[in-house]
This record gives sequence, C-alpha cells and structure tokens, in this order.
Amino acid sequence: QVELVESGGGLVQAGGSLRLSCRGSGLTANTYNWAWFRQTPGKDREFVAAIRRSGGYTYYADSVKGRFTMSRDNGKNSVYLQIDNLTPEDTAVYSCAAGIGILSATRTESAYRYWGQGTQVTVSS
Repeated sequence: QVELVESGGGLVQAGGSLRLSCRGSGLTANTYNWAWFRQTPGKDREFVAAIRRSGGYTYYADSVKGRFTMSRDNGKNSVYLQIDNLTPEDTAVYSCAAGIGILSATRTESAYRYWGQGTQVTVSS
C-alpha cells in the first residue's frame, strides 16, 4: 500500500522560510515523478513544483520560481520543498504527489496517482 505523508507546514511571518517534507512508503522514490501542489479554500488545486524521475529535472510555477526549490532524497524515499521569502499569497494546503505521467503532463494533477493528505502553510503579513 502506497502512502505519502507530508510534514513541515506551519505559521510563519512574511519573508520567512519553511521546508516541507514528503515521505513515501510502499513505493521507490526514484521510479516516480513527484510534485507539489497547493490549494486554498474555494480555488482549484494549483501546481507548484515537480521533479522528474529521469534526470531529476525540476519544474516550477512562474509564481514561485526563484523562491521555491524542490529536491529528492532517494535513500529516504522523500521529496522536499524549500520555500523562501514567503508571502501571504503562499498560504495554502500543500500536497505532494507521485506518478509516472508523461513530460507534457508534469504540471497537471492527472499525471499523479498517489497523493498525500497535505500540510497547512499559513503566512502572516
């Protein structure tokens, strides 16, 4: 049984940083593509970042490029999202996901089969 568990969310002031973690069980991290999405109440889930299984290439939403960094530790079966210079607009539930979708679908939810429950990030101004 596959399970993804996020951690690291919390309340932080604008300009601060957080490091989100997502640990997978029941799968091997380096055989999947991974992504982070976020969602706020009343809005659709939004793509944030992804890392491909082949080559470890990373992709970011324009809104987070330069502030968010996604990485992977295959030995720990985990992926991470380093978030710097947080703004109140970053407030959301952040979820990690794993899948084997094609490159062109990297930024879409349908490319990911497994999802975590999410971790809340709240940024105060």
